[in-house]
Amino acid sequence: MNATNQQKAAPLAGVKVVELGTLIAGPYAASLLAQFGAEVIKVEPPGDGDPLRKWRKLHHGTSLWWYSQSRNKKSVTVSLKSPRGQQIVRDLVKDADIVIENFRPGSLESWGLGWDDLSKVNPKLIMVRVSGYGQTGPYRDKPGFAAIAESMGGLRNLAGYPDRPPVRVGVSIGDTLASLYGVIGALLAMHHLKVNGGEGQYVDVALYEAVFGVMESLIPEFSSFGFVRERSGASLPGISPSSTYPCRNGGYVIIAGNSDSIFRRLMHAIDRDDLGEDPRMARNDGRVQHNHMLDAAISEWTLEHTLDEVLSVLDDAKVPCGRIYDAADIHADPHFRARDMIESRELPDGAPIDVPGIVPKLSATPGETRWLGPALGEHTEEILAGIGISGEELARLRAEGIV
Repeated sequence: MNATNQQKAAPLAGVKVVELGTLIAGPYAASLLAQFGAEVIKVEPPGDGDPLRKWRKLHHGTSLWWYSQSRNKKSVTVSLKSPRGQQIVRDLVKDADIVIENFRPGSLESWGLGWDDLSKVNPKLIMVRVSGYGQTGPYRDKPGFAAIAESMGGLRNLAGYPDRPPVRVGVSIGDTLASLYGVIGALLAMHHLKVNGGEGQYVDVALYEAVFGVMESLIPEFSSFGFVRERSGASLPGISPSSTYPCRNGGYVIIAGNSDSIFRRLMHAIDRDDLGEDPRMARNDGRVQHNHMLDAAISEWTLEHTLDEVLSVLDDAKVPCGRIYDAADIHADPHFRARDMIESRELPDGAPIDVPGIVPKLSATPGETRWLGPALGEHTEEILAGIGISGEELARLRAEGIV
């Protein structure tokens, strides 16, 4: 399929998104929409732009993360603190479908760009508002980042080992979860508007709630039994056997013998049919009571074999298992390549770069990377000309530091 046909087939073709956010939660939500055909106009402050442009590893002064996360976006520089800049944003919003922002509650209102202001300009507008604690409640005015949200939402207390301090996952998972909920909310609101004859509305996403929403049975178990789930290292509490096991060559293997039939196949594969046929182990609730014994039996076997040997035996037995991948493992794995999950692109200077592929995979209207993250203000002239700003006025606005 050529690029033109691909763009026509994109599921969000014709959807206009104005992104007012910075860093991760709001911008990643907009990135997901851009990957499936939405026109995303990213509004950045003149001068430095989004701080993400300088985060982590840089190539000639620009973050490699920026190039990946900001793919398919158009960069416009506008000062949100300037009355003229605020009017430019209102003009951009007039025909927009979605606005995405992740400022602290009240910030946009102080600039005349809050929900009440923008919904008057565009009554059909959908506004995704991502913040640390939400738009209401006693904590609404507190600054919040993903690290705090992961702690308040319950995740950090479960990450790590019981005899050590809590640890982080390794990525800003709180931001990413909030982004996903923001996209879901935007699509739900857009469906309601277009199919059910509804009205424009805002989507209130709190970082801590995005984390809390995936905490499984944490609260029901506390509510019913007063049970406070704590850190358990590599094991999966209440589900047995499922953990990380050491191998002979110093590597580690993840084994998930969760279901009853898989458990029996696992025990047969490690020559422990005595456990596989033990009626006490027939169901998960029974296995949980003997989890330490089962983990010891599995570890005894894995320590006798190399990681590759363990994987070969368990793959043949149809037992879910896997090595722990680092970036080099992912980059070399043929399955990632076969499913287009590693995309080869070029940076502005022609240097090659690989970026993650598009998720999810749509069979008829797949997403695509049309270009990598843009230069700061790369599309300012194009976008502002579309709302009637002439070249002469643009030059004046630039001289005044408004764009």
